[in-house]
Amino acid sequence: MEQKPHAKHPPYMGIWAALALLTVLEIGVAFFQNWPKEVIILVLVGLAIWKAVLVAMYFMHLRFEGNQLRILAVAPLPLAVILVIAVITEYLW
Repeated sequence: MEQKPHAKHPPYMGIWAALALLTVLEIGVAFFQNWPKEVIILVLVGLAIWKAVLVAMYFMHLRFEGNQLRILAVAPLPLAVILVIAVITEYLW
């Protein structure tokens, strides 16, 4: 009976360290008083998206799945963007 070669485990501790570093960066950026508020918000949103992608790819194992499951996970994102834009524009009206 043939045995399958063992798949290499993802670097969970490295991903955890990256998430911890991004969290420290977010806390640091949040306390910058010299930057305009819009820049701080954009940087914080960018860091949050980066963290979400790392969690989805490694801890939810999407990196090791086929394209069909990736598409299924990404498909609701345009709806979320549309809803956020609708709420923001409703506030501005």
